Amino acid sequence: QVQLVESGGGLAQAGGSLRLSCAASGRTFGIYAMGWFRQAPGKEREFVARISRSGSSTYYADSVKGRFTISRTNAKNTMYLQMGSLKPEDTAVYYCAADPSVHLSTQPSYWGQGTQVTVSS
Repeated sequence: QVQLVESGGGLAQAGGSLRLSCAASGRTFGIYAMGWFRQAPGKEREFVARISRSGSSTYYADSVKGRFTISRTNAKNTMYLQMGSLKPEDTAVYYCAADPSVHLSTQPSYWGQGTQVTVSS
């Protein structure tokens, strides 16, 4: 099993940047594919980005492509989401997720508790 803890959320202005981190417990971080989801008020949780367990493959939702970058440092058991050119519609609770597989599934096995991101116009 793996435990996930997000950090780095907060308030940003439109056009600004934030970096989220997801720290994972355990010594087998490298076997987990990772990703980010988000849930805005009154909306369903949606996929944001994912990264393979080696870090060699990434994939983004169209809504964030070109603005967000997902990365990971296996030696530090940490995954990141660099968010730029933020828009008010990026406001949501952002969740870190993991699967013990090469690529993240649509229904990940493990979730963090979430971190709030609020973008003001």
